[in-house]
Amino acid sequence: MKSTSTYWNTLAAENSDQWQEIEGSKGNLHQLTIAEDSKTGDYTRLTKFKAGYNSSFFGCKAHDYPEEIFIISGRLFDEATNTWLEMGSYASRPPGELHGPFYAEDDVLVLEISYLSQSVNE
Repeated sequence: MKSTSTYWNTLAAENSDQWQEIEGSKGNLHQLTIAEDSKTGDYTRLTKFKAGYNSSFFGCKAHDYPEEIFIISGRLFDEATNTWLEMGSYASRPPGELHGPFYAEDDVLVLEISYLSQSVNE
């Protein structure tokens, strides 16, 4: 069963210590897992990109599980798909779809839902 923390403001100043810097991003990427299923590995996460950040250090990525993303705020360029993702953009990525690296034109906030339980390599 997916864990949850009900009714809290993930963006409130008093919760800023809950965010984790993504290693290798030099403070430009932070993530917050807001729900996770300890049995399946499925999770829901928020990711923040600082304006002007280019994630080319991490290169292109692909997962063996499906994931969904929703751009809450900002504008993000996905080099692999040659697509600008802006506030309100949604993507449903099937297993194996390449994405990234990304360029954040503004500060960007992304909601990601990943389904490790549906991995094609199980």
